[in-house]
Amino acid sequence: MEVLKIATAGSVDDGKSTLIGRLLYDTKSLTTDKIEAIEKSSKQKGYDYLDFSLATDGLVAEREQGITIDVAHIYFSTAKKSYIIADTPGHVEYTRNMVTGASTSQVSIILIDARKGVIEQTYRHFFINNLLRVKEVIVAINKMDLVDYSEEVFNKIKADFQALNAKSTFKEQNVSYIPLSAINGGNVVDKSENMKWYDGQTVLEHLEGLHSSDVFETGKARFPVQTVIRPKTEEYHDFRGYAGKLYGNSIKVGDAVTVLPSLTESKVTKIHFFDKTFDEAAAGSSITIELENDINVTRGDMIVKSSELPKIEKEISTTICWMDSKKLVAGTKYIVQHNTNSVLAKIEAIKNTIATDYSGTTEASQLAINEIGEVSIKLSKPLYFDAYNDNKSNGAFILIDTATNTTAGVGFIR
Repeated sequence: MEVLKIATAGSVDDGKSTLIGRLLYDTKSLTTDKIEAIEKSSKQKGYDYLDFSLATDGLVAEREQGITIDVAHIYFSTAKKSYIIADTPGHVEYTRNMVTGASTSQVSIILIDARKGVIEQTYRHFFINNLLRVKEVIVAINKMDLVDYSEEVFNKIKADFQALNAKSTFKEQNVSYIPLSAINGGNVVDKSENMKWYDGQTVLEHLEGLHSSDVFETGKARFPVQTVIRPKTEEYHDFRGYAGKLYGNSIKVGDAVTVLPSLTESKVTKIHFFDKTFDEAAAGSSITIELENDINVTRGDMIVKSSELPKIEKEISTTICWMDSKKLVAGTKYIVQHNTNSVLAKIEAIKNTIATDYSGTTEASQLAINEIGEVSIKLSKPLYFDAYNDNKSNGAFILIDTATNTTAGVGFIR
C-alpha cells in the first residue's frame, strides 16, 4: 500500500492537533480507550465538544498549555493509503522542529485561523515548505464556524495567500485551498453542510486523490551503500552483495554503474529484495545488488549509473538551518553526515541569514538557534552530491558536533 507522509504547520491555536484528531476520529482510526479518554478529558475541562488535540499532544506541557512543542508522528490508514503525519509546532522558537517534521514529507497542510488570516507565521511555514521543496501544499483555512462560514472571508484569505505564493521560486509546487471547521468535522472527511458554496474536495478526498507522480521525488538514481553482505556459508560461499536504499529513480539489471569515490565501473547483475530477485528496483526500495566484477565497495560509497555522475567536490555552498544553542561561526569543525558517508568539515564562511518572511537576506557572521543562512563549507575529502533542488536525498546532510555528537544543523546543498 502506498504511504503518504504529511507535515502540518500553523500558528498557536490554529487547530493543527484538532484537525489530525478529527481525521483519526472520522476515519475510525482511534482505539476505543483513546476515544473514551478524549470524551472524559473534554467533559472534565467543561468543553461542549470533543478535544481531539489529546490524540496527538503527548507531552504534559502540551496538554496544560494547549500547544504543540515536540514533533509528534501519527499513523493511520484508509482502504486506499497509509499515512504518516508529522504534527509540528508553530512557534518561531521551534523553527528547527518545523524543518525536521517537513524534511521527509511529500505533502504539507498549512492551517490558517479564519479570524486572523495570513500572519507572520504563515510566511515562515510557507518559506520552509519552499526551502524543502514540498510538492503539495494544502492551505486549510480553519475555524470557519467562527466567521459564520463566510465565503467572502475564505476568498480574502485565499487571495492573500496567492500573493504570498507569487514570491515562491518553487513553481512546481501545487497549492490547494480548503475551508474547514476541524472541531465540527466540516470538510475534513465529510462535506460541510454549512459551506455549500465550496464545491471542492475535503482534506481526506484531496489526500486520497494524490498519486505518487504528484508528490514523490524523481531524479537521478543514487544508491548509498549501507553495508556489504558476505554470508560465507556453503550455499553462498562467494556471494558479495551491497545493501542500501535506492533514491531518485529506478535501477535495472544490466545497467552500467560507477562506484564513488573510486570511479570504478561495473554492471548490475542481480537485484535482491528479501528472498526474491527482480530485474528492476524502483526508487524507495531497500535492496541488495550484485555487481559483475569483484571490486572494492564499502559502507559510505555510492553506486550510480555511469551516465549520471553527481558532482564530486571538496567545497560546497549550502543553506543551513541551525539547531544548536551553541552558535555556528566560521572556522569551527563539524562532521558532515551525507547519506551513509561521514566527512570531517570546516565552516569556511557564513554569508548571511535568510528572513523567513521573504524580506530578503541580512549579512551575518554567525547563525543562532533556529536561524537559516547561507554557509560555505570545506571538506576533508570529496563529497559526491547533487544540488538539493535536483535531488533531495543526495543534496541534504546534517552537521554533527565533533565534541558532543549533537545534531547541530541540517543543510541543503545549493
